Amino acid sequence: MQEILKDIDKFGNERPWRDKKLANLTYAEYLRVLAFKKAYNVKECGNVLTFRKMAEKGSQGQLKLYQTWFCHGRLCPMCNWRRRIKQSGELKQILSEAVKREPKGRFIFLTLTEKNADSEDLKQALRDMTKAFTKLMNYKKVKQNLLGYVRSTEITVNDERGDYHQHMHAILFVKANYFNNAYIPQKEWVKLYQRARKLDYAPSVRVEVIKPNKEKGKNSLVASAYETAKYQVKDSDVITGETERDLKVVEVLENALKGTRAIAFGGILKGIRHELGFDSKKKEDDLINADGNSAEETVEEVVAKWDSVRKNYFWV
Repeated sequence: MQEILKDIDKFGNERPWRDKKLANLTYAEYLRVLAFKKAYNVKECGNVLTFRKMAEKGSQGQLKLYQTWFCHGRLCPMCNWRRRIKQSGELKQILSEAVKREPKGRFIFLTLTEKNADSEDLKQALRDMTKAFTKLMNYKKVKQNLLGYVRSTEITVNDERGDYHQHMHAILFVKANYFNNAYIPQKEWVKLYQRARKLDYAPSVRVEVIKPNKEKGKNSLVASAYETAKYQVKDSDVITGETERDLKVVEVLENALKGTRAIAFGGILKGIRHELGFDSKKKEDDLINADGNSAEETVEEVVAKWDSVRKNYFWV
């Protein structure tokens, strides 16, 4: 009798291959109903997984994904899971290197929120937010002490009102004297973003100081990196089991996200990302080595395939 795939990470947690594949198949079916050409390719995402089994020493016989095919869909649950692991890991490396180069630099976590957008306005709202953020970073008072930044866009669905909550998370790396003679209070951030975004109302802006040496808690650099690199759209906002609702949401988000970037860098952080090779096309598309390349010795290759009847992965 075939054994079910069981893939345990270094923390002892089982990786959610089955859950992500089931969600992927639901998403693929929605695409098929909506007549998106990529529906078939999405359905094939991660069907066959080839792993390399690591040597027991230091890795406890863990598996490392070696080969598969991912569809790279922006809303694909399988790809989003891998992308989040990859981006948060890379961002931690980038921020760590930034601290080494500018040890006196400080980090600020900035969240920019505006009124929800209707389905027909979401696409333009996302583009306008991106332009406004770039303008905000180039305002004299912000730019004079800014070393670099990383920003991401997140969208959640408001089912009660039937609209979309689009907002931005950003980590700003600023010079040490920012808090002495160039500090921008929260109320001023509101005014600056309102001007950049050309809003006729005051947006919601949250500003928090990040503590690089803090290991845990929401104000730690690690936590902020995770928040910035998390899902652009959560699976639970796309797949609820209410088919009619989900189809509408998928159609709106597919059209709105086309041509946008989930995460973007500027200044020293952009330079470090380039030096580390994270911005190369090959590296950006690599969801197989999402958790980094391992130098540990491998002892054998093993393959697991998705069984559409039994709805699980089995070793072959």
